[in-house]
Amino acid sequence: MSSPLLIDADPGCDDAVALCLAAFDPAIELRAVTTTHGNSTVENTTRNARAIMELFDSGGVPVVAGAAHPLLVARSTAEHIHGSGGIRGDLPAVSGSPATVETHAAQFIVEQARAHEGDLSIAAVGPLTNIALAVAIEPALPELLDELVVMGGTVAAHGNVTPLAEANFHSDPHAARKVIEECAPTVVGLDATLQATLSPAWIESIDRGTRRGRLLAEWLTYYDEEALARYDLESAPIHDAAVVAHFLDDQLLTIRDCHMDVGTNSSIEHGALACDLHGISDEAANGRVALDADTDRFRDRLTDTLSEFLNQAPS
Repeated sequence: MSSPLLIDADPGCDDAVALCLAAFDPAIELRAVTTTHGNSTVENTTRNARAIMELFDSGGVPVVAGAAHPLLVARSTAEHIHGSGGIRGDLPAVSGSPATVETHAAQFIVEQARAHEGDLSIAAVGPLTNIALAVAIEPALPELLDELVVMGGTVAAHGNVTPLAEANFHSDPHAARKVIEECAPTVVGLDATLQATLSPAWIESIDRGTRRGRLLAEWLTYYDEEALARYDLESAPIHDAAVVAHFLDDQLLTIRDCHMDVGTNSSIEHGALACDLHGISDEAANGRVALDADTDRFRDRLTDTLSEFLNQAPS
């Protein structure tokens, strides 16, 4: 039986690969994609999500637009990393499918959680504004979900926006703090996702003679040489796909219960994730955090699914 999943995202190259994993692995039933600001404006990320779903022949999966701005700080975007419009590659023009839902993503999340009480999981792989708004609408949201897993933060790994902060938490630290305080999520940050890479040889083997092949190659190589050298990587980390892969393989991530908080001041702690792994504060655990990932397990799962995507003839 497949696991029902809603993905809240800001597509985004690694978001696109995460969506591919969810759309093409039969162990997941992708119920909806909700979109937020992040890698680009919400207008762009929503257009990107719709185009990606159309590329995947997933017209039955609704795409629902959400937050255009963070809760309390100025919006920042990452086109310099992900490309013009927030994603690399020549996506197909959107023809009207999948259907656009007029409800705001936060309200839609609440409606879906209520309709599928205890059954639905959420993978939140962009800034957490939609999730924070959803729990403000419905404080019982955590109890209505099977699991909430978020991509964000870093414990021991160097941040990718500041020395202490990862991009999603830095983009909306107040939302990240609210979600951690009220939702007891599983947090998958850079400590794990920097291990979520594919081998350069596999990436090089992709046939660029098809639109799917060209797009996938672009998404998997969104880090330039400077970024690869900065983090001592041989290929770009597919951060968001690590979250989706967790729903498929519960042995992929090394996870610890702990008490967590997120800095919201406009100085060095802005967006920084603090994890009390040693019980210094005597605060009870309010979630779980991933500290490592098994690169080989990740590569095996992702390349099997990406090969399915590449080999399936578009309808």
